[in-house]
Amino acid sequence: MKKLLKLLEKNCTMDRDQLAAMTGMTRTEVDSTIEKLEKEGVIRGYQALIDWECVEPERVSALVQVNVTPQTADGYDAIADQLLQYDEVESLYLMSGGYDFVVLLSDCTLREVAEFVARRLAPIDGVTGTATHFILNRYKEQHKSFRSWSAQQERFVFE
Repeated sequence: MKKLLKLLEKNCTMDRDQLAAMTGMTRTEVDSTIEKLEKEGVIRGYQALIDWECVEPERVSALVQVNVTPQTADGYDAIADQLLQYDEVESLYLMSGGYDFVVLLSDCTLREVAEFVARRLAPIDGVTGTATHFILNRYKEQHKSFRSWSAQQERFVFE
């Protein structure tokens, strides 16, 4: 099962017959295992990894660190539930260290990030501080390199 999950994580568009051959399972076993894992919530969805900078170079991604005062009864969950409601929030993580949450925003303009932080995030009851960091260059995401082959090759050319 773990091998099947790793293959799906690497390329979720892989044909089921290919998955069967690569895992030593039958096609029927692959189908039933995937169906079971989807129902159990192990597989949360399927997604293409897009380099949006190639499509819209003026769009940005940002990491927003958030400090909060946990709610008495719900701890961090009540604040997380509020943050999950915003479409701008691509990913949300509870962290250890200097900040409580990290919010990932992507495919936004600089103005949209500023508006989100100032008008939606900061006013949430319990939020005590934020720090916004813009992603300047994406080199690797979800195990995939965002470097072109020629850029990688240039590093190995010796004169």
